[in-house]
This record gives sequence, C-alpha cells and structure tokens, in this order.
Amino acid sequence: MLATALELDGHTVATAANGAEAFTLAREHHPCLILLDLMMPVMSGEAFRRAQLQAPDIRAIPVLVISAHPDAPQIARDMQAIGCLTKPVDFDALAEVVRSRCGPR
Repeated sequence: MLATALELDGHTVATAANGAEAFTLAREHHPCLILLDLMMPVMSGEAFRRAQLQAPDIRAIPVLVISAHPDAPQIARDMQAIGCLTKPVDFDALAEVVRSRCGPR
C-alpha cells in the first residue's frame, strides 16, 4: 500500500519480498532512500542495515525504518537510520521524508 501511495505521489518505487532481495535491489538501483522494515524474512532489517553499512557502493543511502516493533525508534537510532515511522504509517509524514530526501513529486 505504501508503494502504491508513493507512486501515486509521483515517486518511482522498487519493492522487495525480503531483506536479501532488498539488498540486491539497492545495489542494482541505488535509490535515494530505503524504507526498511525491521521484521522481514530471509534477512532482518537489522541484518540488512549491517550489510548495507559494509557495502561501499550503497552505505551512504539513507534508511528510514518503518516498523510495528515496540523498540523500533531506539533500534533505528542504533542502526544510524535517519528516522523511524511506526505502523500504521502516517502517509503525510512518510511523503514529507521521501520528498525531503528524493525531491518533489
């Protein structure tokens, strides 16, 4: 739903079914921002972020954590994410972050 809403807002969006796929997509597409859930199959959000920070080609891509995890804000800070939005996500807040990092629609 978030991908569709962001596309309707004029952004190009790539989605991944799991953390490992997200890592591959990040390396292929070099997005302006990564929206990262903490609880993903195959590779968790935390594992993704650790791998991302070790990958010179994608380490600088900012990450915004989006999660229902009760400790998500602290985990996001520990992961050096630019911020955290808790589920259910306020689309206006998300759109503001995306626009500030990726430009206007």
